[in-house]
Amino acid sequence: MAKIIVLLKQVPDLVEDLEVDASGKALDRSDIKFKLNEFDDHALEEAILLKESGSADEVVAMAVDGDDVDKMLFTALAKGADRAVKLTGGNPVDSHQMGKAFSNALGSEGYDLVFTGVQSVDDRDGQLGPIVASYMNKPCVSVVSGVFVSGGTAVVHKEYSAGIMGEFEVDLPAVLGIQAAKQSPRYAPVSKIRQVQRTASLGESGMGDLGPGGGSSVANMAPPEKGAGAEMLDNVEDLMDVLKDKGAL
Repeated sequence: MAKIIVLLKQVPDLVEDLEVDASGKALDRSDIKFKLNEFDDHALEEAILLKESGSADEVVAMAVDGDDVDKMLFTALAKGADRAVKLTGGNPVDSHQMGKAFSNALGSEGYDLVFTGVQSVDDRDGQLGPIVASYMNKPCVSVVSGVFVSGGTAVVHKEYSAGIMGEFEVDLPAVLGIQAAKQSPRYAPVSKIRQVQRTASLGESGMGDLGPGGGSSVANMAPPEKGAGAEMLDNVEDLMDVLKDKGAL
């Protein structure tokens, strides 16, 4: 059976009002509420489902240290992860450095599969999985919507544009970028999370050398311009009048 490590990341909650900081190149994080990246939640769910089906015997949640990361990792334990590891001793500034931090920690963990979300709302390239795979010199498949493990291989379903599905047989160990689990991510009650916080502990691992980083950089950031608003129409006649005024009829 397989050991699966799931890489988790905190991202800004887009339900909140987001403000640009004084530099004009980043979000003002002083009052931002963070949550688990949606696709990482699907990666965690897929890993737990594989454990429940008997295809995996251990699921480890791993995340870079930061605000509310402890709560996120305890929530992963409450959902069904067996262990949780927090990476400390660094501050990755992009997906390349984060990939290096994870690969440094993975080198001492041992694993059969590494799951990560296919992308995140604050990442402009969606390349964390491929970057980790490159550092670890392991095969990688991304945009995955189904994983089936048998012995030393995994059959992986990958989605292409227009809804076309591909099926790959991947030798383990491997890195997979999960787009969707077989079912919606499960909910962990607050009472269970609090119980886990009282009875479980988080492991820690150093990030090691993060390297120089890379990728794109932000030149300017600004909220979208607001338009004049929408005009509500009560009937088809009003719509026809508007189209005539605009020269469409």
